[in-house]
Amino acid sequence: METILSIRNLNKRFGPIHAVKDVSLEIQKGNVYGILGPNGSGKSTTLGIVLNVVNKTSGAYSWFGGAMETHDALKKVGAIIERPNFYPYMIARENLELVCKIKSISYSKVHEKLELVGLLDRENSKFRTFSLGMKQRLAIASALLNDPEILILDEPTNGLDPQGIHQIRDIIKLIASQGTTILLASHLLDEVEKVCSHVLILRKGEVLYSGSVDAMTSNEGFFELQSDDNHQLMSALSSHESIEKLAEENGKVYAYLKKPVESKELNQLLFEKGIILSHLVKRKHSLEEQFLELTNQPKSKK
Repeated sequence: METILSIRNLNKRFGPIHAVKDVSLEIQKGNVYGILGPNGSGKSTTLGIVLNVVNKTSGAYSWFGGAMETHDALKKVGAIIERPNFYPYMIARENLELVCKIKSISYSKVHEKLELVGLLDRENSKFRTFSLGMKQRLAIASALLNDPEILILDEPTNGLDPQGIHQIRDIIKLIASQGTTILLASHLLDEVEKVCSHVLILRKGEVLYSGSVDAMTSNEGFFELQSDDNHQLMSALSSHESIEKLAEENGKVYAYLKKPVESKELNQLLFEKGIILSHLVKRKHSLEEQFLELTNQPKSKK
């Protein structure tokens, strides 16, 4: 599989602050990568370095297998790392045409990209009349004008209302489905879980996890169980070789697994011991639970 971006042992210091610590990441063509972490974790700094707007302290990175210099490689990259910055008195189409003129891109791309982000019906509206979500969508259209091989987004849904967030996520999924590789930085777990195939979790500049989202959420998980006699149920489960620990909360028994076991197998075993279950659900740990465990943050109450 083609490597779009390779980051190796990247470090960045701002005086005494070690903002990025030995970060390594391989971005493969056709995937959606999320850099996930709370504010101040080094997400934006990492993106700034690979986009050549922040100088690294040490380490290395290369675009497209190192086949070209960073300056030339960035012509094949689309990026939004700051708030959308267009001329407020110009209409959407004129703003994009100006970008085309600066980058020597055919004006024919403007119609195509406005349609992609759902703004074709507003092409003649002035930028100042746009909502924050529409401004962000126009920025994405602008970043796509050169048909980049990779699109980089820094907190793409920050500050948006639920409808705006939903629209941006749908656009990201659509762009990815058309073969564009995407790298986005976010502090929102839900965002990464819903749109990304791979995740890099940072805390205070350090990598806590790097791999696929599925791999992170596909640990052995746990069972939710309930019977007429939960005490008897817990006693029967306590000696099971696949169960690491048991807990009871709100009338349900939670059996956390250390080895895989199927629902059918567990149900049969309990039935043979005279225990009839009224509730049996197998669950995986969510990305949120994994993230909070890694970063040692308390789970928020909803």
